[in-house]
Amino acid sequence: MAERSFAHEVQKLRMEGGSTFSGEGILAVTKALLQSGVAYVGGYQGAPISHLMDVLGDAHEILEGLGVYFENSASEATAAAMLAASVNYPLRGAITFKSTVGTNVASDALANLASGGVRGGALIIVGEDYGEGSSIMQERSHAFAMKSQMWLLDPRPNIEAIVRSVEAGFELSEASNTPVMLQLRLRSCHLHGSFTAKDNVRPPMTVKDAVENPSRQLDRIVLPPASFLHEKEKIRDRWPAAVEYITSRGLNEVLGAGTADVGIIVQGGVYNTLNRAMELLGCSDVFGNTQVPVYVMNVTYPVVDAEILDFCAGKRAVLLVEEGQPDYIEQNLNAILRRAGSPVALHGKDLLPTGGEYTAAALTKGVHAFLSKYRPDVVEGQPTLLLPESDPRSPFATRVDAAAVRTRPPGLCTGCPERPIFSALKLAEKETGKKHHVSADIGCHLFAINEPFNLGATTMGYGLGSAGAAALSSKDADRRTIAVMGDGGFWHNGLTSGVGNAVFNKSDQLLLVVDNAYSAATGGQDVLSSKADNVLRSTRHPIEKAVRGIGVTWAKTVSDTYQIGRLRDLFVKALTTKEPGPKVIIAQSECMLNKQRRDKPARNKALKEGKRVVKERFGVDADTCTGDHACIRVSGCPSLSIKPNPDPMRTDPVATVLDSCVGCGVCGANAHAASLCPSFYRSDLVFNPSWRDKLLARVRKGWIGLLSSGVERRAARYEIAEVA
Repeated sequence: MAERSFAHEVQKLRMEGGSTFSGEGILAVTKALLQSGVAYVGGYQGAPISHLMDVLGDAHEILEGLGVYFENSASEATAAAMLAASVNYPLRGAITFKSTVGTNVASDALANLASGGVRGGALIIVGEDYGEGSSIMQERSHAFAMKSQMWLLDPRPNIEAIVRSVEAGFELSEASNTPVMLQLRLRSCHLHGSFTAKDNVRPPMTVKDAVENPSRQLDRIVLPPASFLHEKEKIRDRWPAAVEYITSRGLNEVLGAGTADVGIIVQGGVYNTLNRAMELLGCSDVFGNTQVPVYVMNVTYPVVDAEILDFCAGKRAVLLVEEGQPDYIEQNLNAILRRAGSPVALHGKDLLPTGGEYTAAALTKGVHAFLSKYRPDVVEGQPTLLLPESDPRSPFATRVDAAAVRTRPPGLCTGCPERPIFSALKLAEKETGKKHHVSADIGCHLFAINEPFNLGATTMGYGLGSAGAAALSSKDADRRTIAVMGDGGFWHNGLTSGVGNAVFNKSDQLLLVVDNAYSAATGGQDVLSSKADNVLRSTRHPIEKAVRGIGVTWAKTVSDTYQIGRLRDLFVKALTTKEPGPKVIIAQSECMLNKQRRDKPARNKALKEGKRVVKERFGVDADTCTGDHACIRVSGCPSLSIKPNPDPMRTDPVATVLDSCVGCGVCGANAHAASLCPSFYRSDLVFNPSWRDKLLARVRKGWIGLLSSGVERRAARYEIAEVA
């Protein structure tokens, strides 16, 4: 169950030529693929292109009607290997995944693809996850494009420019027999805009046609001596063909030509931020009417020498806006200009931040420094962000002492089924009296490295939690290493590189597989072990069956992670058993976000229809709570907080459950499993109660009143005596 359905929006993909297509960037990319006659599409979800996979899945009827084959790939490597279909056949193929981690996973297949080259257009749509909103290590896709000599498109964040880049990407690939990478940054994926649509094109050759007419070219297979010739082809044939196409089609743009004797060169994906900075400085407007010439590199690799020299001709200085490190383009431009004997002064990382995302603030400061040196007359605006941080008018001036602001690290959602897993593991460590090295993995469960759990020492990649603990396996140690991975990572990479490796090497590690029924970290897509029926995919394949199939003998599945006591006991058993070989615990409970996405609409509908609805809630009895707050330390649930103690004789605040509670019961289960205070209670909120509910409520109220009447009378006597 994906986090968002595009079932309604995908109908726009049927638009005919001449219509105005309006929508999100991801939807526009899909339309551009269909307009380009794509024959097959694959990929693996991940920010910021998860929605592209979801759109393609929801549009399966439209794709099938055009004869387009679509596949949810098992990994980025699987997706990249799909492009082999374009090596021998004139099939246009596209794949997509999150970069740079996805590119790393796919590197073997992509390197072979780039070596042999392609006959049909091959487009790799990479979601560039770089900068302040990123969830991964800070690297760039540019290095891989250079290493394998694949062409890299980085279009302006503009719907028309993105659609044009998709169409041009296929043509560029075919013109140069080279796969092309299309880099989509976060803002490009989710911006909204419009463009004039074209008719969808049925591929001239479908996958069915290719299967029924097999073809092969021995010189396209990466095997000596052909592999030695491939490098020569890249330099002698493919590169010049790519440059000729880029130049003749005008893929790169020059804006404001001839307006000044200085200029700015910018990666296409950063153009909107650059224009905003120039707007703040008064040398451009919101529509990009600039007073300073700007060369927009919608193709960042290969760099077209002739265009660079032409743009720099007659200029005193040029500023290069290249986001991230290393400064590949800056080094390239320096080589081009110096070899040609150009006198232009090239600035880049000397005036702009060496690394990090080029935000509007960062670019405004850098562009201001550049123009103040060479063309101060065009700088009319003086935004407050240029003021020193010591100036109280600056937006960066310190408002509150940093020591007074507590950090708020990312954490698990309210009701997350992974929270009780790590509570149980902490309790198991307490019972065994031993701390363990925990090899973490990519996914929501990685948040367990933060408070209050503090579990996890390393994370080496998606599905590599078990492999990350491989070296820390000693027969002489008095404890086991613990590895963690999610169900998404397990099917992506973990089964072979982790579990299979542990079985083969007789590792004594304990592997915890967090099975929340989806690839939850990437948006709730189904995986092989998902329990939901999927009309397009095969599901319901148990993880325990898979690990036993490759040799694991000690494997246990817990079907309800909210039973903390049972899970704690199982951890203790797994950590102390004498049985050799890897131990695997599969902890199952559905992702709470996906569960709520399904349950809330159903519950709201029932309420509107006047049907009886029961909602579980948990609370804390303030009279019983001691104020110790151990419940918070062992749980960390966002709905578990504190409030002032209602007893005037006690000063310690008491625990309380906020209205965001989803009724998972972890707080009470923790209190029971950890032998904490018995202050938690469960209550059922009944909406649209039946006559039985009303009758039962009256009986309970009367019985409670009867039992408490004596207590109230005695309390009243004490109060009267005290007053007297």
